[in-house]
Parts: sequence; C-alpha cells; structure tokens
Amino acid sequence: RDMDQVLDAYENKKPFYLYTGRGPSSQAMHVGHLIPFMFTKWLQEVFDVPLVIQLTDDEKYLWKDMTIEKAYEYARENAKDIIACGFDVNKTFIFSDLDYLGDWATDSFSAFTVTKEQNSTCFSSALIKDGIVVVTSSHVWKSKISFPAIQAAPSFSSSFPQIFNGKENIQCLIPCAIDQDPYFRMTRDVAPRIGQPKPALLHSVFFPALQGAQTKMSASDPNSSIFLTDTPKQIKTKV
Repeated sequence: RDMDQVLDAYENKKPFYLYTGRGPSSQAMHVGHLIPFMFTKWLQEVFDVPLVIQLTDDEKYLWKDMTIEKAYEYARENAKDIIACGFDVNKTFIFSDLDYLGDWATDSFSAFTVTKEQNSTCFSSALIKDGIVVVTSSHVWKSKISFPAIQAAPSFSSSFPQIFNGKENIQCLIPCAIDQDPYFRMTRDVAPRIGQPKPALLHSVFFPALQGAQTKMSASDPNSSIFLTDTPKQIKTKV
C-alpha cells in the first residue's frame, strides 16, 4: 500500500522511517516471527533510515491470561531476540508499551496523537470494523477499545519527538504480517482527518507450521513451531 510514495520520497531525498512490532505472547520468538524482522532489517540497510519497534505487552496483558509482570517479562525476552537480528543500534528504537506509555506526564509518547486518533475513530468502528477488536463484557473493555489507537500512534512521526526533533508529517513504512492489516487500514482511514500522512505498508504471509502449510506456526502450540531457544536436539525431535 503506497510503496510508490516511499520510493519517490527516497529518490527525492525526503526522509521516511520504518515501524514494525511484536506482540510478546511467549518467552521466546519462533522462526515465523523472524520473517518481518529479517525483512525490516534488510529495508533499514538498503534505505539507511530510522526504525521504531513497538512491543505491545499491554495488548497481551489485556487479551491473554497473564499478569502485567509476565507480559513485561516476555517483552524484555523478545526484545533480546529482536536485537539479535542485528539492527543499526544508532537508528533503532525498541520500546515496550508498558514502559513508554507508562509516564505520559513526560510526553515521551505523544498522548496528543493517541487522543486525536481515539476521537477520530467512532466507538462502533473500533469495536467491530474489519475484525480489529472483538470485545465481550469485561472490566478492561475500555482499554481494549483504545488499543487500536495505541498501535496506530507510532505510524506518525509526532509520536517520537526525541527521534525526529519535533518534525511531523514524515512518511512511515510498516513491514508487517498480513494479520495486522486491519489495524493499519483503520490508521490510513484516520490519518488525513488528523493532518497526518497515511502509512505505507508491505505485508508478509504466515510461516507454515511444522504440521503443514494449511496452518501457521503458533507460540501457543510448541509442537507447531521451532523456537529461537530450542536446542538442536529439540529441533530434530520436532522435525
């Protein structure tokens, strides 16, 4: 989506940046999780641009049966796997939502951007649009409704004043797995209404499970996946 705009910007020496993420639902990532990060690393090397990586530990706390402490621990462990991919340390910012959004008083994460996004997305749209969020009766339903805006906010350079020196309207390119597209279709719908450029996207398909191409590797099913912490013996047994 709009990759031509990113290429035009690069040819005209205009800045853009990369944004991707990970929902830390397990102690270690598996090889399927590496696909977007390997591709993102290649893009960073080719274009020599900044990269922001969002760890949505807040989302996992809201949707999975885990404590905040466990979600944060998974985020830290997954960050180690991501760092091991070899991103440019001078141009890469990896952040945990629980960390980065935890102190809005510092305005390190643009609460203003998130609030504008939330105000521009009607309740019914956030609830059911394109299957982004499905919420049952819950004491955290308000947080669940707000989450699409949290994932959308890094698409806008105003969310990272410390990286872009307060510059807004810098184009964003998002390499991600296809299941994340509903979030960013919403983001692209909202962006013009808040005076921001639409993020461009590049999608990857799912990595097949060990059981066959009909399903994908899943962190919740250890027998479907090869984890980055598996030993050679464990990998041989699984295969």
